[in-house]
Amino acid sequence: MSPAISRRRLLLASGGLGSGLLAGCTALPTPRPPLVWARGHEGQRRADLGTGRYLNPVLSGDRPDPTVLKDGRDYYMTHSSFEANPGLLIWHSRDLVNWQALGHALHEYLGSVWAPELIKHAGRYYLYIPTKHPRGNDIWVMHAGDIRGPWSKPQALGIDKIDPGHAVDAQGRRFLFLSAGLRVRLSDDGLRTVGPLEKVYEGWQYPEDWDVEGFAQEGPKMLWHRGWWHMTTALGGTAGPPTGHMVVHARARTLDGPWENSPYNPILRTRHISEAWWSRGHSTLVEGPRPGDWYMMLHGYENGYRNLGRQTLLEPIEWTADGWYRSPLADAGSALPMPAGGEAVPHGMALSDDFDAPSLGPQWSFFRGDALDAQRLRVGQGQLSLAGRGDGPGNGAPLCFVSGDRHYQVEVDMDLDPQARAGLILFYNDKLYAGLGVDKQGFWLHRYGQDQRRGSLLPGQGRRLRMRLTLREHILTLHTRHEGESGWRKYGTQMEVSGYHHNVAGGFMSLRPALYAAGQGRVRFSKLRYQALD
Repeated sequence: MSPAISRRRLLLASGGLGSGLLAGCTALPTPRPPLVWARGHEGQRRADLGTGRYLNPVLSGDRPDPTVLKDGRDYYMTHSSFEANPGLLIWHSRDLVNWQALGHALHEYLGSVWAPELIKHAGRYYLYIPTKHPRGNDIWVMHAGDIRGPWSKPQALGIDKIDPGHAVDAQGRRFLFLSAGLRVRLSDDGLRTVGPLEKVYEGWQYPEDWDVEGFAQEGPKMLWHRGWWHMTTALGGTAGPPTGHMVVHARARTLDGPWENSPYNPILRTRHISEAWWSRGHSTLVEGPRPGDWYMMLHGYENGYRNLGRQTLLEPIEWTADGWYRSPLADAGSALPMPAGGEAVPHGMALSDDFDAPSLGPQWSFFRGDALDAQRLRVGQGQLSLAGRGDGPGNGAPLCFVSGDRHYQVEVDMDLDPQARAGLILFYNDKLYAGLGVDKQGFWLHRYGQDQRRGSLLPGQGRRLRMRLTLREHILTLHTRHEGESGWRKYGTQMEVSGYHHNVAGGFMSLRPALYAAGQGRVRFSKLRYQALD
């Protein structure tokens, strides 16, 4: 076999229905037509096309590891929030496609929040929250009588594992299923563990010649349906090669097993780099608004836009006559029928902010924010006043929001105290960011996660200015307009930021617009405007 054909075979190899390499076929798939979304707030992408069809993602931007709960007519969902504080933004829907932000459940920094589990048991809502922290990893639990809160103070369970999936057996015993095929029993109130970790499932082995990041058995989500317990897991690693991540299914008559792997495994997988969505996986099964219709809520990287993070996708499934389920889709990149029987809620949220409210809107979170950040923040009456912290974006706990658009523009007014520094940036993490800062002496260029003094203020230019950031085709362009100036000045350096993502820097984050205030004194931000660009 020639190297070219061998390479294509690695890219195309897959399990599941209708998959695999056709004998003698070496041609790449036909290029797909451009995807065209509907538009919502500020021109942001919207999945509901208004034609009875939707186009993934249902939630654009960095919304990975979705956990979705059906509660009567309502659906609630949250995601991994990683280093964001506040975190665990809860969303509400009545049709699985249109989602409205309700507010954050977590208001303290516990560490990096990975793949939570949102459930309802005995009339109460619970969040099981895995965290990674230098002081030690754990899973925490919070609960509330109302999905909007208030939520209880997080309580540690003492489990150094990730990806909890909650289940209650026929005797009423509560369990968390965990990564690596483990489970642990919970107390009746769900607030502590009872007994040791147990190995209950060995997983499903994919072919050795597939390109994956690693075995990484994770994300168990549990469903009782038609006399069987169904365990849906993720394999292959959530990043790395675009063909790595996959959805795997096993079933058993009881939670004790034995677990039988599906003949349709993997249920879905990105099979080729030409597909619209890469690394599809980490699925939760949920019944649609019309009884008997079933879907998977999962995540994936957008082809060519890894720096947007893993976005939330919705795909239909079908149950077989012998009680398994399978995916009818070869690719998630085409328009799909809307779930029947649903009702649309107002979708998404505006990212622009006049800072008139006495508290931050749900779009905002600090990077690794703590009690100090809450103290240095003042907001209201048209102004966000932020005391300086650190000496730049890397140690200044920037204030960020998630963007789900490929191209966009952000503008904001800044008014700096004499010893303060401020900036408008694209922030991945404390070691990788890009943008522009300013202080009384002049400009700071931020790129590759480095801070470089680049350029002095011109005569007459003060510490009041408006800054504009434009991202188009991964090219970051910056403009400034100081008080008294009539036009924009283009900053002399442009940056290419397509590589600002997990496969380069780790951390599973996304590249997101951010404000920072550093040094001494305060910075006053106002009139922030966001606009998606075509």
